[in-house]
Amino acid sequence: HKLNNVIYSDHIVEKGVAFFEKARKLHLEGIMGKDSLSPYRSGKRSSEWLKIKITRQEEALIIGITEPKGARSYFGAVLLAQFQGKELKYIGNCGTGFNEKSLKELYSLFKHSFISTSPLNEKIRLNGKIQWLKPKHVCQVKYSERTDEGYLRHPVYLGLRIDKNPGDIMITSENQKNTIEGVSNDYDMKVGKITLHLTNQEKVFFPGEGITKGDLVQYYNEVSQFILPYLKDRPQSMNRFPNGINGKNFYQKDVDTTKIPSWLKTTEIYSDSNNGNIDYLICNDKAALLYMINLGCIEINPWNSTIRTPEKPDWVVIDLDPGDIDFKEVVKAALVVREVVNELNTECYCKTSGATGLHIYIPLAARYEYESVKLFAELIAHTVNFRLPDTTTIIRTVKKRQGKIYIDFLQNRKGQTLAAPYSVRPRPGAPVSTPLDWKEVNEKLTPSQFSIKTILKRLDQKGDIWKAVLGKGADLHKIIKTITKNTK
Repeated sequence: HKLNNVIYSDHIVEKGVAFFEKARKLHLEGIMGKDSLSPYRSGKRSSEWLKIKITRQEEALIIGITEPKGARSYFGAVLLAQFQGKELKYIGNCGTGFNEKSLKELYSLFKHSFISTSPLNEKIRLNGKIQWLKPKHVCQVKYSERTDEGYLRHPVYLGLRIDKNPGDIMITSENQKNTIEGVSNDYDMKVGKITLHLTNQEKVFFPGEGITKGDLVQYYNEVSQFILPYLKDRPQSMNRFPNGINGKNFYQKDVDTTKIPSWLKTTEIYSDSNNGNIDYLICNDKAALLYMINLGCIEINPWNSTIRTPEKPDWVVIDLDPGDIDFKEVVKAALVVREVVNELNTECYCKTSGATGLHIYIPLAARYEYESVKLFAELIAHTVNFRLPDTTTIIRTVKKRQGKIYIDFLQNRKGQTLAAPYSVRPRPGAPVSTPLDWKEVNEKLTPSQFSIKTILKRLDQKGDIWKAVLGKGADLHKIIKTITKNTK
């Protein structure tokens, strides 16, 4: 029986190795393999269907190391370069493929090659401290492909090459190929009944990791079922990074309804600051989400309230914004927030900000006005500050915070936004704002451990552990009675 919306995909039986080699010669991304007797399992991953990626290998010069973060010792990643003529060209960072033993051995070797200035003529933008090295150490790395800018995507360290002359490590016409021949950076994606035209998918958005705009689209495509419940019917404040995290960004709240696709949903809201109405984009489905990502929205910033009840937020937000203080103190502050909230006979939920702080939400189910919610958040902030005066502050002015953790309760106002759960943040490493079990909020927690490369595995294992945030809310009337009783 012929189905108009189903296309038969051709295949090759029992010649997988030869097919793989042919795909390698054609510079393809990889091949798919499957058990011929297995059914299609919607939304499931299994060993019956396999994606076999084609990895490439190259030699590269190590020209620097980054600071270690989290539990890692000695250094975080190596900076790689190759000669183009007589000039060194940066080709990306590699932080994968090391263990504790190799980190120690390499650091002992690198110490003798430390230099104070960059060996590159070009200026590269990298956050954090870099220790530069004389370009004398050659290593072997494997990677998936080159980006348009010539960076290695997903490089993995394989070992040193002491048999190689550093001056011979050149960018060649073969290894400089950035994209697969015959494949455009632009393509159409079918999302339900909507066809999205995705552009510049090979543009690098995170240079240190070689993560492209296409990688970001694919991430949000896979995580859409988890993030969309926290976006539904909420006005979006779009923070656009058309050239990635090192390029200029700009905020866009008002969309031109005459220039966007007709299937996108918008809502008109009066703005006091603009002295007029603003057409906000509403992100209720995967197509709208990926449309935003294609605009360069690395992070997703929804309102705390929906268009159904715009004056009543769905949660209280306590934003712990650290200064130059140790993250362990941020964890302690979060636990005190929980302690205070539990004393009020209600529950709260924690997530990483995706940057350097923690966000704590108390569900409210849109039952109370913003002004009441802000006063409740202020009460919590004052109580936590009273219990932790040496490490926290409620002073908004940055210069007066004295490096302490700012307990931000002013996020609880109409029109304020925070990064949604499962939102990527525009920072090196592509960190993700990640919901946590309270047992994970301990001294081992680090802001950088959840990223675009690790979160999907976590979601496969745990699912969405934050569903209660959208459920039954706290009863502020009962809480006020509890406070009154405790103060008598």
